[in-house]
Amino acid sequence: MTEPAGPPTLRAFAASARLDRIPVATRSHRVWVALLCAVFLFELADLNTFAYVAPALKQHWGASVGSIGTVTAAAFLGMFVGALIGGRLADVLGRKWALTGSAICYSLFSLLSALSPNMATLGVLRVLTGVGLEAMTVVGLIYVAEMFPARMRGRYQALILGVGLIGIPMMSWFARFVVPTGADGWRWVFVLGAVGILAAAAMIRLLPESARWLDAHGHSESAAALVASLEAEARELTGEELPPVGDPPVAENPGRLRELIRGRYRSRTLLLSLAWIFGILGFYGFNAWVPTLLVEKGYDMVASLTYTAILSIGAVPGALLAWPLIDRWERKHTLLGIELVVVCLVLVYGFVASVPVILIAGFCITLLLQMQTAFLYTYTPEVFPTRLRGVGTGFTNGLGRLAGAGGGVLVAAIFQAWGYVSVFVYVAACMGLVGLLIAVFGVRTTGRSLETITRTDDGHASPVDSVL
Repeated sequence: MTEPAGPPTLRAFAASARLDRIPVATRSHRVWVALLCAVFLFELADLNTFAYVAPALKQHWGASVGSIGTVTAAAFLGMFVGALIGGRLADVLGRKWALTGSAICYSLFSLLSALSPNMATLGVLRVLTGVGLEAMTVVGLIYVAEMFPARMRGRYQALILGVGLIGIPMMSWFARFVVPTGADGWRWVFVLGAVGILAAAAMIRLLPESARWLDAHGHSESAAALVASLEAEARELTGEELPPVGDPPVAENPGRLRELIRGRYRSRTLLLSLAWIFGILGFYGFNAWVPTLLVEKGYDMVASLTYTAILSIGAVPGALLAWPLIDRWERKHTLLGIELVVVCLVLVYGFVASVPVILIAGFCITLLLQMQTAFLYTYTPEVFPTRLRGVGTGFTNGLGRLAGAGGGVLVAAIFQAWGYVSVFVYVAACMGLVGLLIAVFGVRTTGRSLETITRTDDGHASPVDSVL
């Protein structure tokens, strides 16, 4: 039996309180997870396509290292724009349409990349693909945060990321076989990246709008009907009545963008921006530079690529290993523990010149970096209110991508000035800062409703909002 609606002043947000007390992942939740896993699989596969085709472009088109670097950096700028646009559209048009639209966008531009006649055209298309890729990532994180009950949203973020990461070795091996087949073999890499459009088409039919977004935009009846169907599925699975509904959260005032930089959420915006900037700098400072740095250290190219391939195996289990931890202990404290271990391993990796150390420490670093990503993916959309969740998540994540555009230049400068070990000291410092910033200044989010996270019981800002 569906619970009666609350008083008129609270009815609009009753669906959020009902959603958080659902104790299991329902049949609908599992369908949504499958769709999101599929679209993230091809999103992460597409993210690395240009790196795999670059050698062929150099051989067949005469592309210079400089032009390849320019396209790579420009793609990060496209991701920055995509994060901003995707987050904003998610707040205005809804999570479902922003998610499916961005997935269609990156798929179409990837397909057009396969038809590129020259390097300039391909560069423009890769920037536009980056817009769609990052927009989809941002909105996907928001959707999981809003549509899964509080006690399980972290686990499903980790699962979706873990399955999505399979796309990287999938694309790598596909490129290994098709790129050498001829002058146009590389084009099929982009064709595979466009297959995500099939998952996007399925989402149009099977993915509902976020109940919390519906609540926030006055569609309370649609939100209540959606949550009621989930409640019925949960009762069927458990054979029991659901726990009592808590007090519905008080309806929020309409949000203004300036709140992110001038209002009560400015400290959270600053905190998450710094966390994403240092996180991206450290993540790509290690993963993107390991092959080159190993060669500079004296290993030959074959050994360098072999070691890197072995290290990459840790990515998928790393994200999946977040599953048993991410909803069990407070996220901000667990993240600090992960980052401190990463710091130690990165320093060992940089200071100890031994193949067993490179393989063991490097594998563990790769594993933990993806575990960290699962935590950041979960934590970021949790700290912003529904009315600002899209633009807040997009802005902070986007600043990290923007930093990534200059990160390669920074690593090169550090290496040239101070040598091999200095790069790993830099990476360790970045990762340590991510953990410390969130542990010291971040709000608690694990197991709490999104509405509770964004306000205290008396409606005032949480402690972090008065610290920074």
